[in-house]
Amino acid sequence: MDRRVIEQKLESLRRCLARIEAKCPQDLAVLAADADVQDIVSLNLTRAVQLAVDIGAHLLAGMTVPPPDTMGQTFDRLAEAGVIGAELALRLKKAVGFRNIAVHNYEAIDWAIVHAICKHRLTDFTDYARAVQSALDRAGAK
Repeated sequence: MDRRVIEQKLESLRRCLARIEAKCPQDLAVLAADADVQDIVSLNLTRAVQLAVDIGAHLLAGMTVPPPDTMGQTFDRLAEAGVIGAELALRLKKAVGFRNIAVHNYEAIDWAIVHAICKHRLTDFTDYARAVQSALDRAGAK
């Protein structure tokens, strides 16, 4: 596990979250009507999910847990290792579902869901970042 790589990814995660907070309007109707804001918010939300998975993969590489088979399973493995709680793992797995829709266009994006994530679930990512930082501090990783 390379602490420097994880810390750089944590900083990128913080920047994505700050961008989402700065650009996501209070009113869902504004988000639903503005393609530029939709692009900014969805891109940064997608990046945040991907960064969370990448951070998890780096952490897991230095642990004795089975490697995840899916992006969502990364968070299950981190919960099994005691890095994050099971409830946070479940919420982050749901974020992977959003990412898959946004990236692969499995179905039309529901802007009400995106708005709700931006207004009520960004704390999942900050909680995750804190848990990762605590794990780094405990491990004294270099």
